[in-house]
Amino acid sequence: MTEPAETMVSGAAVRIVEVGPRDGLQNEAQQVATSVKIELIERLSDCGLRTIEATSFVSPKWVPQMADADAVLAGLQRRDGVRYPVLVPNQQGLQRALAAGVDEIAIFTAASDAFNRKNINASIDESLQRLAPVVEAARAQGLAVRAYVSTVLGCPYQGAVPLTDVVRVVEAVAAMGCYEISLGDTIGVGTAHQARTMLQACAAAVGMQRLAVHFHDTYGQALANTLACLEAGVRVVDASVGGLGGCPYARGASGNLATEDLLYMLNGLGVDTGVDLPRLVEAARWISEVLGRATASRLGRIGMNTGACT
Repeated sequence: MTEPAETMVSGAAVRIVEVGPRDGLQNEAQQVATSVKIELIERLSDCGLRTIEATSFVSPKWVPQMADADAVLAGLQRRDGVRYPVLVPNQQGLQRALAAGVDEIAIFTAASDAFNRKNINASIDESLQRLAPVVEAARAQGLAVRAYVSTVLGCPYQGAVPLTDVVRVVEAVAAMGCYEISLGDTIGVGTAHQARTMLQACAAAVGMQRLAVHFHDTYGQALANTLACLEAGVRVVDASVGGLGGCPYARGASGNLATEDLLYMLNGLGVDTGVDLPRLVEAARWISEVLGRATASRLGRIGMNTGACT
């Protein structure tokens, strides 16, 4: 008989990786001021979040929202005990990140050959070959390296992604020396059973302790998928304040799993994350107001009312 989620997860230490300042804001059509990005990061650290992905050192030509990456890090008051990883796509990005004084980076690739070819004009194997020297150089400089593997449950171009391809890519970035690998359902098509099966296959290859999950909420399945993976043993979850972000290739995509919705569920499971939920809801409302729209999170819309309904 399967144990209930409360029994299997209660008391566990779950680390939230906040990706809103990077993965969330990079998709904004309007230009977001550097000062707003810095304030968002600082508000999130005030909430008790201890891993906040700050920015991305990608080409401003392709991702203009991240053109101010150097200025964001220069203006940020970094706090003891808080990690500020940044995304880098290549050696040029790594050199900029090093000059900015980062101590952790993230790299990215996809488990879908079609997705890689469309986005970076490379096959899976070519993508891995390009990333290997970036990881090697970063580690030689003493940087921790995290990896994102996208399209683990579906691709907008090829549809289903074979589980063998997902595992092969995960094994490859693990072999490079990435300490943690985030498994991303880029277009949010996965369901709980699929998510658990995918996670367990990857864990059998590299160990559960090296894995994180990253779900988009396109079809409203992000929390269900996260819970299924928590029950299976994962203890690191990516989320974005206010549900910021999304995939431009998924029609109707509603963005990332909202950090405050995730935290509400974790609190209900008896998981102590050290994050202040009311302050997080306020941060979500603040950034949504700055962007001129309603927050995408359920909790942000209804607030902290915990009164019972009859």
